[in-house]
Amino acid sequence: MAKIITITDGVGSDTIANGTYSALANVEGYNNESLNPSSLTVTSGTNEYAFTIAATGTLTLHVTEDGTSTGTPVIGASFFRTDATGTTYGDAVVTDTNGDAILDNVPYGTNAPTIYYKQTASDGSHEFSTDVLNITMTTQTETVEITNALAATRTISLTDANYQNLPISGTITLS
Repeated sequence: MAKIITITDGVGSDTIANGTYSALANVEGYNNESLNPSSLTVTSGTNEYAFTIAATGTLTLHVTEDGTSTGTPVIGASFFRTDATGTTYGDAVVTDTNGDAILDNVPYGTNAPTIYYKQTASDGSHEFSTDVLNITMTTQTETVEITNALAATRTISLTDANYQNLPISGTITLS
């Protein structure tokens, strides 16, 4: 008799008798054949078991100054895959010379789960949003256009602290 365990946000529980079981996944947006392990031996005294599953989609985050496919690429913008609250997972992906940051192995399909991501850095010359963004991919490869506008020119003044309005020459380093 098959035991179907519902998994919600990565966790599920049910009564399972000791024994060896073959394991099959039914997860929308993922490669169900990639379930690891494919069999499970439940033993007395062990109450927690873990599986992994992989997706095969590719999400390209294309970053330009104007957010269009033909805009000037921004090199060095960093992104992370996140959950809906912004908690990061995995390593950062960074835009290349074409302005592309690639999130590999993401879910896709008719009822695939939502993919969340956020930008954490740019190249130092461009503005960016730190909002958590999302997409539900219906095809195996998709591209999202992202704007990182050139930073505005700012004017910095330096005056003597003891002699009001006396201009001072030098440098200020912001890091």
